[in-house]
Amino acid sequence: MNKIISEIEKSQMKKKVTSFTVGDTIKVFFKILEGDKERMQAFQGVVISRKGSGVSEAVTLRRISYGEGVERVFLLHSPKVGKIELIKTGSTGRAKLYYLRDKVGKKAKLKNEQHVASVSAGDTAVPEEVSESENPVSEKPGAAAETPKKEKNSKE
Repeated sequence: MNKIISEIEKSQMKKKVTSFTVGDTIKVFFKILEGDKERMQAFQGVVISRKGSGVSEAVTLRRISYGEGVERVFLLHSPKVGKIELIKTGSTGRAKLYYLRDKVGKKAKLKNEQHVASVSAGDTAVPEEVSESENPVSEKPGAAAETPKKEKNSKE
């Protein structure tokens, strides 16, 4: 009996599912039936939870719409879900972000994840050894401090 159920679940699972984690902002396109017509509608929000496994895997998205928090749960392998786009990644230290329900404004924002892997180990922004003649800032130590004072006096 268990083998039969697992075979049915495997046949209903989608082949490609976009990889994302809790804290990421994603856009889910889902099918809506209006009479005879079928159209795709998008819902973009922050992933606050991901639960389940297999066919019953679900994701909860949250967004602010007209000043109100709106949450929606999507089954990832549902035939009504068309596609999922990853908009941006977020850095979190938790598995569930239910605390975002109480936050408003800037406090509800998550930090963007920095992609360290994109910079190779040999690349550096500033050369390690720079002589004083090559570095224009180190030529006059007091020059940077004098420039803002002159600008303030000229404006008055």
